[in-house]
Amino acid sequence: MFQRLYQWTLSWARSPHATKALGAVSFVESSFFPIPADVLFIPMCAARPDRAMSYALIATVTSVLGGMFGWLIGYYAFDLVARPVLDFYGKLDAFDSLRATVRDDFWLILLMLVTSGLTHLPPMKVVTILSGVVAFNPWLFILSAIIARGARFYALAWLLRRYGQQVLAFIEARMMWIAGAVVALALVLWWVLRSHG
Repeated sequence: MFQRLYQWTLSWARSPHATKALGAVSFVESSFFPIPADVLFIPMCAARPDRAMSYALIATVTSVLGGMFGWLIGYYAFDLVARPVLDFYGKLDAFDSLRATVRDDFWLILLMLVTSGLTHLPPMKVVTILSGVVAFNPWLFILSAIIARGARFYALAWLLRRYGQQVLAFIEARMMWIAGAVVALALVLWWVLRSHG
């Protein structure tokens, strides 16, 4: 099922409605959709490098709005909406475990918001819903989402506009290493903040 969903999402990159699809996928990925917006964003930027920055703006704005929607789901409708969705994807136990680990740890939640926004680790939708469940400051939530998602999309747009297919091949071949390095750096930052906080 996941592979079919992935291919269906990717097919929108070649559609005349690709820009609208990018906005829609960027929005829903931050709250409940399992496929990252990169599946549309990267091929669109590679195909039209001249529009890469416009795509980055669309993806950033809609992703932040989707994150806000995820926060609202977590805060107001976790049992009604989020729990069945997480259960459907088989992520409910992982979510409950993460919630128990996080509790009210401000810096850990902020760290997860940044790493999920930059690398999808942990998945963005999980962190946005979790932030609502623990009532994380909504203004700081929005600010962190703008910075993290904007940094990701604009950096990818700049790289794809400047280097095109070369950087696409580099990113695809080393995505796990890049994501791991960002997460490791973020964990070091979290440890420093906790030790000196």
